[in-house]
Amino acid sequence: MRRLVYALASAALIAAGIAHAAESVDKYPTRPVRVVTGSPGSTSDQIARFTAQKLTERLGQQFIIDNRAGAGGTIGTDIVAKSAPDGYTLTIAHAGTHVSAVTLFPKLPYDPLRDFAPISMLMKGVTVLVAHPSVPANSVQELIALGKAKGGNAVSWGSAGPGTISHLAGELFVQVSGVKFLHIPYKGAGFALTGLLSGETQFAFLSPVTAHVQLQGKKVKAFAVTSLQRFPGTPDIPSAAEAGVPGLDALLWFGIMAPANTPATIVQRLYTEIAKIAGSEDMRKFLLTQGAEPMLMDPPKFSAFLRAETEKWGKVVKGANLKLD
Repeated sequence: MRRLVYALASAALIAAGIAHAAESVDKYPTRPVRVVTGSPGSTSDQIARFTAQKLTERLGQQFIIDNRAGAGGTIGTDIVAKSAPDGYTLTIAHAGTHVSAVTLFPKLPYDPLRDFAPISMLMKGVTVLVAHPSVPANSVQELIALGKAKGGNAVSWGSAGPGTISHLAGELFVQVSGVKFLHIPYKGAGFALTGLLSGETQFAFLSPVTAHVQLQGKKVKAFAVTSLQRFPGTPDIPSAAEAGVPGLDALLWFGIMAPANTPATIVQRLYTEIAKIAGSEDMRKFLLTQGAEPMLMDPPKFSAFLRAETEKWGKVVKGANLKLD
C-alpha cells in the first residue's frame, strides 16, 4: 500500500510538472529573457539591443543583453549551448560563431548545428573591398593585375581578425583571384580601417558602416561589395559580379537562436514576433544604418542556410589551411 501511495504521489507530481511546463510555454515569457552576444558596440551587440528592445515591447518581459566577448564570440555562444532549453537564454549567431568556427577551432566546445535551435535570421549585409588612395588600381581587375605583377606578398590586405567575415571574404578573394595577397589580421574592424588609412595595408574588406565616413570623404576607394547584386545602402558601388569576380559572394548575416530542444512552441512564438519586427519600417531604417537589410528565415530555412554556409566556408577555410587554438 505504501508503495502504491508513493507511486500515485510521484505520478501526481510528474503530471503537475508537465501541466506547469505546458502552462509556462503557453504564457511564455513569464520572466526576463537573456540574450547573449559579443562585445559592446559590435554589430552583433547593436542588432541584439534593437531586437531585444522590440521583443520587450511586444512580449511584455525584459529581454536583457549579456555581452560575452572573446574568441570570436564562441565563449558566449558556448554558454548558450549549455543553457536550459526553456527559451530564457538566447544568442545572436553569425558566421564567426556558427560557420567558420567549426573548421577554425579544432577544440570548439559546441556543435553549431546540433546544439542550437535556429529561430530566425535577422539581417543580411555585405562587406566592401576598399583600397588606399595610393594604390595604383581603380577596379577589382586592376587590383588583381597589380598583385600578379608585383607578387602577392607585395600587396597586403587587412581584416577585422581571424574568423570574421572580413577575413573569410579576403580568403575567398585570394582563392577566386588566384593571387596570394599578404593578410594582416587586426583585433577589430576599427583597427583594420586605421591600418588601411595609414598605408600599412593596401586594401581591406570592411562593412559599409565602418568605412562610411572615409568613403564619403574619398579617403578610401571602393571597388566592389561582396555580393552578386548591388547593396541598397551603397548603390554606387559595383557588385562582385559586375566587378568580374562572381565567386566573391560573402554574406554578412546575423540571426537569433536558442539551445537545442527548446520547445517548438516557444521557437515559433519568437519567430512570429520577430517576423513582425523584421517587417517594420523601424527595422529597415535601423539596419540601413548598419549597412544591412532585413532577412527573415523561418527555423527550417535557417537550418538549411546554416548547413549550406558551413559547407561553403569550410572549403574556403580548409583551402587556406587556417587553424586557431
